[in-house]
Amino acid sequence: MVVVSRLAAACFIIFLPIFLITSNVRILASNADYYQHGFRKYQATQATGIPLADLDRAAGQIIDYFEDDSTSLRIIVSEDGQETSLFNARETEHMKDVKTLMRFVYRLNEVSLAIVLTYVGAVFLWSREKSLRTLAAQAIAGVGVGFAAIAAVGVFALTGFDQTWTRFHELVFSNDLWKLNPATDHLIQMFPEKFWQEATYLVGGLTLAEALVVVVTATAYLLFARGPKAKPTGKAPATAPTAASDPAPVP
Repeated sequence: MVVVSRLAAACFIIFLPIFLITSNVRILASNADYYQHGFRKYQATQATGIPLADLDRAAGQIIDYFEDDSTSLRIIVSEDGQETSLFNARETEHMKDVKTLMRFVYRLNEVSLAIVLTYVGAVFLWSREKSLRTLAAQAIAGVGVGFAAIAAVGVFALTGFDQTWTRFHELVFSNDLWKLNPATDHLIQMFPEKFWQEATYLVGGLTLAEALVVVVTATAYLLFARGPKAKPTGKAPATAPTAASDPAPVP
């Protein structure tokens, strides 16, 4: 039983930061406004030669593609007055790999949420095996694990995002379809490296802010909440006999 309890606690500590990180990735990846912000900030219309309205529409279709059961992404836009596919064959194949990655992140997000909620509900609310003080301490430990991971990525990103971004693609993808030409391929023109650098920093910043809320809340609870009171034993404390209670001497 002790082994099971420790394993459950370890899962909570590990999956709490995973839930925070994947939640922020999912929020950003599902936010058409953020895509559209990037199109304007990084001048996607000038780079692609495609009207901004078509690019904005494409953002919504890409988001839908990550969630639906489509096997291929086909977006029709107007380019030089002619209707054409937004992405060429190489880009379309790469988007299949991206969809696989995003679906994995989404499922990991859902699994991590289920683990966190199950642990809190089963151990602390239902069976009451442990105190909320223990939960607060474990939450701080979980945030610490996440902070260490984000800090490590942040160091690499700040010292050389180009190399970190390239290494990420080499680890995640089993092919080189991600190596696109900025002069001709619309996908990289719409989402240049600076877009992903900003997105990485934003996910990291949001996660750190959420982690800070968890740490402050848990620490405040540990400092100010009273621990469990000792249960009374039901026995009166023994007292030494007083002089008045001593028997009188026999004459």
